[in-house]
Amino acid sequence: MTKIYDFHQGNTPLLISIPHGGTDCPPQIYGRLTDNARKFPDTDWHVARLYNFAKDIGASIIEAKYSRYVVDLNRPPNGAQLYPGQRETSICPLTDFAGTALYKENQSPQAHEISERITEYWQPYHQKIQSALNDAKQQFGYTVLWDAHSIHSTIPGLFDGKLPDFNLGTADGSACPQTIANALQQIAQTSQIFSSVLNGRFKGGHITRHYGRPAERVIAVQLELAQCCYMNEMTPSLWCDQKAGDAKNVIAAMLDYIIRTPYTMR
Repeated sequence: MTKIYDFHQGNTPLLISIPHGGTDCPPQIYGRLTDNARKFPDTDWHVARLYNFAKDIGASIIEAKYSRYVVDLNRPPNGAQLYPGQRETSICPLTDFAGTALYKENQSPQAHEISERITEYWQPYHQKIQSALNDAKQQFGYTVLWDAHSIHSTIPGLFDGKLPDFNLGTADGSACPQTIANALQQIAQTSQIFSSVLNGRFKGGHITRHYGRPAERVIAVQLELAQCCYMNEMTPSLWCDQKAGDAKNVIAAMLDYIIRTPYTMR
């Protein structure tokens, strides 16, 4: 049986989702990709390593095994746009972030294959998220979903200039109470190391928007972290310990705040 994700069960209301860190790819798809696409340049490199402290604080963690080029777990299955008017990749991307084709000529997936990928890879991941949130809510009375991402700090096709370091998204407040979002941004700002923004270019993808329901006692937050904060962006395999340590400290403070702060949305 295909292993779609790794899951760790924690003992707090917090679930961390890592949907874009995987690099597995089925042979029948890999063989159709271009040479550059086979390097999976749009991967959220080392995010699981960045959050390797989270088990110790009691978080549950779900981590996707397959590349976003197989199916993008942070896109809606109906193909609806997340950011109308701005370029974005689809649920089964045909181009990378730079706009370069991922597939060799006449090898891109058609509608029936996209549907099959959603069934085989997308649905199991989301079914697990939902069940984990339901279990946590039943046990604790509420739950928090933290969607963990990273991205190259400069991608001209997606945004202008250099991205802020910490990009917090709450779907413009619909997925998380504003008081909590403001507190999280304040933690980033007080670090005096990193720049930050709340609901800037990245307001939260499908996962944040779909599961975040504060009125139903489910909070969701997306963190899109600029990769320059913890690695050499030009050499994805090169992890930078000092940078990563500083970034981890800020993330840990955010997660600690979420775990120890009583849920007040009643």
